[in-house]
Amino acid sequence: MTTAPTTPAVALHEVRHHSIRIQGHQIFYREAGDPANPTLVLLHGFPTSSAMFRNLLRDLADSYHLIAPDHLGFGQSDTPPVTEFTYSFEALTDITLDLLDALKVDRFALYIQDYGAPIGLRIASRNPDRVTALISQSGNAYAEGFTPFWDVLFAHAKDRATHEPAVRELLTAEATRWQYTHGVPAERQDRLSPDTWTLDQAGLDRPGNKEIQLQLFWDYQFNLDGYPAFQEYFRTHQPPTLIAWGKNDEIFGPAGAEAFTRDLPDAEIHLLDAGHFALETHGPEIAALIRDFLARAL
Repeated sequence: MTTAPTTPAVALHEVRHHSIRIQGHQIFYREAGDPANPTLVLLHGFPTSSAMFRNLLRDLADSYHLIAPDHLGFGQSDTPPVTEFTYSFEALTDITLDLLDALKVDRFALYIQDYGAPIGLRIASRNPDRVTALISQSGNAYAEGFTPFWDVLFAHAKDRATHEPAVRELLTAEATRWQYTHGVPAERQDRLSPDTWTLDQAGLDRPGNKEIQLQLFWDYQFNLDGYPAFQEYFRTHQPPTLIAWGKNDEIFGPAGAEAFTRDLPDAEIHLLDAGHFALETHGPEIAALIRDFLARAL
């Protein structure tokens, strides 16, 4: 006698891949862990996607429910052209909130990195009762974090036409690779996977995507207008906060990490011997820090 094969149940520690329609656009997200466990929402930066969390999702799935979306215009999410969608960090925030509402995720910790910071901190400062904790990996909220890397971007914000050629250099394959490799000590270079910058560059090279990124470069200036509200949120609500930051980051410098203690004196700060994408070279260390921190914070 033969029996029909059965479909094995999905192991909750495995990463699942989904898309859902939000505001008329397909938004891709990765999920891992048991939804009955505390939720951690992972918000990626430029020029990457939720793929930056591929290892962290597996590392923490035994204890936490993790959701990592691709922002509109990035990764596997839709990339409507700038003529059809007005790209701004306010708009990306609205989509992220609508995604969490659609998934019925009411309370969550936030992991913010690079572009994920102005999105996540808008969410947290406007919905403080929903956010259980903050984890920042080069997720800036203070003027001290800006390095000379930003000079051309702030010049572009004031005069797009004059400075666009220089800013477009930040969208080249060489610049994308540099984001991963700078600040990484020699003994950690072999931790870097070339797949990361190759995948990111493939996204940037899609027709119309550079125009999307130029629009977000220009819009970044308005994130600084939100810093007073973010900092007031820190002072008033004192969210449990973990900072795991590359001390060699030449995009958001370590002074940006240390500035958090001005309003969050109990923030736990770890400056790692890493660059901008510390998760690539110090993934196990960051996972251990998160596990220890959330066990106490939640």
